[in-house]
Amino acid sequence: MTLRILMKEDGFSKPAAKCLALAFLLLSTAAWPREAASPLTDKAAAAKLKRDSARCREQADLDACYDAIRWSPGDPALLVGFGDALERAQRPADALRNYRRAAALAPDTRGLAAKISAAEAKLSRRAPRANAASAKRYSNAAPETQSH
Repeated sequence: MTLRILMKEDGFSKPAAKCLALAFLLLSTAAWPREAASPLTDKAAAAKLKRDSARCREQADLDACYDAIRWSPGDPALLVGFGDALERAQRPADALRNYRRAAALAPDTRGLAAKISAAEAKLSRRAPRANAASAKRYSNAAPETQSH
């Protein structure tokens, strides 16, 4: 019925009227799923963030920390929890990076300076020290002793 009204009143041709009707139908239905699913999606996302945050802080679950940080990258408490999880996973360089990000966002966070110092100390102990006596030296002076 809409097509006939468009064709008679506005002088549209039959194919143009069909295109207009189809475009109107597509545009009107395109917003339905987004509007209907939005509150549910927000609730589900908030529940997942809460679950992942708890698992990150309490169990030092790296996967949960990654997911929580993805949902809320600017949360200093999550960054500290993620840094703690990385420390437990023997990744002090990554932990230090997260601690420093948290310190930039919330400089007054209690105990954060100590965590940064501890991670820096752990990194300095892990730094490889070159032993002059056992270090291999390569030169072009004796090519027969080198494998090419």
